[in-house]
Amino acid sequence: MDERWKSDARHRELAVLRRYHVQNREDYHAYNKLCGSLRALAHRLSLLPAQDPFRSAREAQVLSKLYDLGVLNQAAKLSDVENGLTVAAFCRRRLAVVCCRLKMAESVKTAAKYIEQGHIRVGPDTITDPAYMVTRQNEDFITWVSTSKVKRTIMKYNDELDDFDLL
Repeated sequence: MDERWKSDARHRELAVLRRYHVQNREDYHAYNKLCGSLRALAHRLSLLPAQDPFRSAREAQVLSKLYDLGVLNQAAKLSDVENGLTVAAFCRRRLAVVCCRLKMAESVKTAAKYIEQGHIRVGPDTITDPAYMVTRQNEDFITWVSTSKVKRTIMKYNDELDDFDLL
């Protein structure tokens, strides 16, 4: 039984690593530890009485933090953290995956390549790490770097390239 569990975990790990183009296996293990810690915290909070003010305050704090990070929905409950929080939820908030979802690249692998080459910025900062975690608040500020050749090619294709942009 123990060998089957190990192979299932390894299979699940490889599937997540491939799907979300996680280049560093240690990132996967860090997300896995974080999920385990959050599940344990949610379980311990659920053991407290429902009317306890400490429980309700910490529950709201955890849920709002995970919502702001983009891992949970607005209507999530503590049981969702305890039962439904996965490594894939954290991987979906990586910059490469968010760029792919925003149609800035065709695949997560291509998005990771653009990020590593310095074509994408979040707010005023150019990010070169595809593992950068994007919060819901920062998601609106993901754009191309103004000097990016990829941006210039896209603008040229859409007939939006201005002579001023060439300077």
